Amino acid sequence: MNRRTLLSAAGLAALAGPLAACSSDSSSSGSSSSSYSIGIMQILTHSSLDAAREGFKAAFSDAGITCDVDEENAQGDQTTATNIATKFASQNLDLVLAIGTPAAQAAAQAVTQIPVLFTAVTDPVSAQLVASADAPGGNVTGTSDMNPVAEQIGLIKQIKPEAASVGFLYSSGEVNSQVQIDLARAAAEDQGLSVQEKTITNTAELQQAAETLDVDSLYVPTDNNVVSGLATVVALCEDRRIPLIVAEGDSVRNGGVITYGIDYVKLGRQTGEMAMRILRDGADPATMAVETQSDLTVYVNESAASAMGVTIPADLLDGAEKVG
Repeated sequence: MNRRTLLSAAGLAALAGPLAACSSDSSSSGSSSSSYSIGIMQILTHSSLDAAREGFKAAFSDAGITCDVDEENAQGDQTTATNIATKFASQNLDLVLAIGTPAAQAAAQAVTQIPVLFTAVTDPVSAQLVASADAPGGNVTGTSDMNPVAEQIGLIKQIKPEAASVGFLYSSGEVNSQVQIDLARAAAEDQGLSVQEKTITNTAELQQAAETLDVDSLYVPTDNNVVSGLATVVALCEDRRIPLIVAEGDSVRNGGVITYGIDYVKLGRQTGEMAMRILRDGADPATMAVETQSDLTVYVNESAASAMGVTIPADLLDGAEKVG
């Protein structure tokens, strides 16, 4: 689980100036030191969270800064996430990045003396990470991946006009998922769709939960456990010939039919830019508003659509990013 990695920049000759080189000998955050050590903790492995992590590191690389980074992955276990956060709190780090809501909650609880940034967190207020999105009020801030849930649910009848029902799969213990499902439920009712919901506590429960749904479409929010096991859901939807609507672009690449959503690489990069404002410029997380991504995109996977028995209308294809 432990691994050390370096963020390296192209053009090492340009690193002679201030703030260019980073090492594990960093001093406290906000100082004039040119050395930064960063701890990255990720709740589990899946493509969206991985993309956010790589986008974060790319922001430093593109700025010509190399940083000593300790990357840790909790593999979906909250106790492990707590242990990672406790370890980071005891180290001489300048900043911690937490990827995913459970990881962010663990980091916010344990790491109180240095800045903590989060990314891929849907509702940081409901997760009790910040006092408010505009004024976080402590040492924690970051980027939200709140997605346009109502617009995503609206895609169901655009690709399958005869659809009468939708199933929701999500984790009972993820605050971010519950926020999205509440919005999705209201949007489905507005569309005249009946709703069936199944919750899981870990990825191992996903197949059984999915198989119990009797619906003609499925929606998956940005839920860490479900997205981690998305291949199981894709296979079921292909077998039943029902469309899978997902909440972000990477899930479309991995077999979902369509979404209207964010790019996690860009979201991670945006978080990295926030980190540099803290480390280089002395910005205070307490007054740095939580940021969101504004340039949303329609992602479509025509192969997945064909396998699930639907055709993407031309008006949705026009201007969409075709993936998969």
